[in-house]
Amino acid sequence: MDQDAEVTDTDTAAARLGQLHRYFRERSVTGPEGHSYTAFRARTPAAGSPILYDTTVSEHITNAVTEIVTHTRAANPDAGPLPTRTADVYAWARDNIQHAPDIEQQRQAVIEARHRLEHAITAGDTTVVRPHRCPACHTIGLHWPREAGRNIRAKAVCVNLNCAAANGGMHRRWSLEALAYEQVRVEKMLRECAT
Repeated sequence: MDQDAEVTDTDTAAARLGQLHRYFRERSVTGPEGHSYTAFRARTPAAGSPILYDTTVSEHITNAVTEIVTHTRAANPDAGPLPTRTADVYAWARDNIQHAPDIEQQRQAVIEARHRLEHAITAGDTTVVRPHRCPACHTIGLHWPREAGRNIRAKAVCVNLNCAAANGGMHRRWSLEALAYEQVRVEKMLRECAT
């Protein structure tokens, strides 16, 4: 899939995926991987040629696109051909699922919201969890643990002391899936209240 067109809105899963895809294509792996020594110690050379790209990012992009395509085709087996641009897969999914039952549309929205968070964290932007409200105490200010780094399977932490006190002194931890579900639930509730 080609990524030549510029994506300007950075607050969507499609824009984040487009940025991640461009980043992946433009930057090869640099650092000690190509050197014969690291930290003044001898190192055994690799058996094969070194991979010049970040395989974690490549796998993440492939898994994200596969997940959205699989969900869309399960909800609508007659979905049309895939778009040529990677980031357009979300618009393609919304277009092909618009007549599906509400539950399928909600599942797609949760996947897209989760992917937005995952794409940002994979690219190193862990600040995307901060504006989310804790699903338990509903306060803003979740924190992404430094030790989690780019691990999208890690959990955001609610740093509200009252929330921790209500949980037996333990800070609550939330998966990106839980944050995405809560975001979609609240947005749906607000839309229904507005009508």
